[in-house]
Amino acid sequence: MHATYPLLKKTDFPAIRRKTLDTLQVNLGYKCNQTCQHCHVNAGPNRKEMMDRETVDLVLQVLRDRKLSTLDMTGGAPEMNVHFRYLVQEARALGVHVIDRCNLTILFEPGYEDIAEFLARHEVEITASLPCYSQKNVDQQRGDGVFDKSIAGLRLLNSLGYGRDGGPALSLVYNPQGPSLPPNQQGLEADYKRELMQHFGIEFTRLYVLANMPIQRFGSMLISKGQFADYMHLLKHNYSSANLDGVMCRTLVSVDWQGHLYDCDFNQMLAMPARLNRTGRPHLRDLLGREVDGEPIAIADHCYGCTAGQGSSCGGALAA
Repeated sequence: MHATYPLLKKTDFPAIRRKTLDTLQVNLGYKCNQTCQHCHVNAGPNRKEMMDRETVDLVLQVLRDRKLSTLDMTGGAPEMNVHFRYLVQEARALGVHVIDRCNLTILFEPGYEDIAEFLARHEVEITASLPCYSQKNVDQQRGDGVFDKSIAGLRLLNSLGYGRDGGPALSLVYNPQGPSLPPNQQGLEADYKRELMQHFGIEFTRLYVLANMPIQRFGSMLISKGQFADYMHLLKHNYSSANLDGVMCRTLVSVDWQGHLYDCDFNQMLAMPARLNRTGRPHLRDLLGREVDGEPIAIADHCYGCTAGQGSSCGGALAA
């Protein structure tokens, strides 16, 4: 796989600093039951990196001591970590809002058949990747049969109250197929809601559109096809300074499977540590007993992916 960081390190992206921390986005490990083309984590079934119980307990200590509002769990497939259920239960007991970034197909893997009921019982918000409402496009990006399993997963979640009035939130995530910016989030959400209801009877809460980041598997593909420079030109040409105030790195810290800290999940994949500890590589322990407001954020050229057009973050578009 081609290295992308050397192409991104030199940057003219504007310097930005942190606001008040409210969210821990925790990568529980890179193991996944899928291997998606756009995956910036390079996750897959053969990855071995998984967060251990000691680090999970440290996550809970930071949530409790700093009184953080949100735990955002990602992977790989976060559910494949053996401590996943323990972390959910303990975080919810603290009153923390918990988000599970679920790929939907995990709900039908052997050993995970009851995970949907578990998530519903603990009122965990689910953010699920569904890059299109078309079977052809989804299977092309994520593998044969993924669309049908995803639809079955959404129907299962609907049956448990997800995406319906009064039920837990069910958010869907769209990524473009290739090196282009995502369409208008509001318009695409209307298309998704119409098509999924009309053809499958599926309801969901909201749609997030995310730009593909020129890193890891997707970035390597761009290099192989000679499209990397053109994609970076697209991102920079569509840069909007209005998106700077809302980028997720201002209020979120990304935690890797070993407990090290980054300003976002993308920086984690580029091995760009957060600038929170001037004496070494920052760790969860550095969040105990110190504030991070006003600290500088590590940047590189991929940051244009979050600020191009309508903007892009783990919570979707930044501009209306």
